[in-house]
Amino acid sequence: MIVPVWVDDLGYRTAPMRGQRLGGSPDEEPHNLRAEVGAHQWYHTFELAPGVETPGWFDLRKVAARIPFPASLEGKRCLDVGTFDGFWAFEMERRGGQVLAIDILDPLRWDWPAGAEAATIDAINQRKRGGGGFELVAASLGSGVERRELSIYDLDPDDVGTFDLVYLGSLLVHLRDPVRALTRLRAVCSGTAIICDGIDVAKSILFPSEAVAGMDAQGRPWWWRPNVRGLERMVDAAGFRRIGKTKRLRMTPGRGMPRPPVTLATLRSRPAREQVFHSRLGDPHAVIVAAPD
Repeated sequence: MIVPVWVDDLGYRTAPMRGQRLGGSPDEEPHNLRAEVGAHQWYHTFELAPGVETPGWFDLRKVAARIPFPASLEGKRCLDVGTFDGFWAFEMERRGGQVLAIDILDPLRWDWPAGAEAATIDAINQRKRGGGGFELVAASLGSGVERRELSIYDLDPDDVGTFDLVYLGSLLVHLRDPVRALTRLRAVCSGTAIICDGIDVAKSILFPSEAVAGMDAQGRPWWWRPNVRGLERMVDAAGFRRIGKTKRLRMTPGRGMPRPPVTLATLRSRPAREQVFHSRLGDPHAVIVAAPD
């Protein structure tokens, strides 16, 4: 259970877990927490205490208002797939949900293309760091979110049960088989799924009614980036029924995202070119609300 001690301007409650201290005297705790936060890389941005903020690659605190979550998830079982530092899991818990968060902590179990270099695997693993970010945030928030090391490909209702709300965010682009993953997601969804994933803006403009996707798969676990129609077709093909209109948004860059200079060299490389635009404009995503068909 989260024990409300203070509330920031976006409504996030922060407190130590009941009976738990983060170490040291009350006067030392902010200093200790700040030092621990600063010692690591972060994917998500959190304000864990007044003046103590994780320097995430993304700052999703304002984006959360644009995701069509119910205002209250009281009494609902919720699933966060690919939780990383846990932003969306904690957001669903903040709304009253009973949340299971799943992730793969061992980088060697991710969908790597052939030829991936050990240095690349290690660099990405440094950001993941065995789920340490999630653990620190959960302790700081006094969270009751349960995390399990489980692949989306292995979701089984006989193992995890079913969920009133499932959230899948920024994961399909990293999967070799996104439709298979969505099919497993459908198997454990008894209510609503919110699928928020990366899209190709240019292809969405050039091919608004045709499902197309670009393929990366060059040394890193980035596979398919579809246009909006392509993402919709993936969801349809997995046996979901889309509800309402697909929404587009951008995932806001955080303080921890590198901001490469705009040069001919960076613009020639696709990964570097993406980083130039994402670090300034945000990462383009589409949000689909769906239910099992």
